[in-house]
Amino acid sequence: VWIDARERTDAHRKTSWGKAIYKRRKETVERSFADAKQLHGHRYARFRSLVCVRCQCLLAAAAQNIKKIAMALTKAPKPSMA
Repeated sequence: VWIDARERTDAHRKTSWGKAIYKRRKETVERSFADAKQLHGHRYARFRSLVCVRCQCLLAAAAQNIKKIAMALTKAPKPSMA
C-alpha cells in the first residue's frame, strides 16, 4: 500500500542532504529518548494505570526540558571576533 511513499522516502534519505539530516537526528532525537530511558525511568512503567503512566511521562519530559533550559542559560557566551 505504501510502496511509492517508501520509495520516495528512501530516495530522499540517500541524498547527501538526507544523510546529513539523519546524522543530526541521531544526535538529538535519539539521544533524548535514550536519556529518558536511562535517566528518567522510561525503561519500565512505575505505575499501572494509563493516567499514572501518562503523568510519569509528562514529569520526565518536564525534567528533560528544565535540564535543557538550565544548560542553555548557563552556557558560556561565545567570544566575539571584534
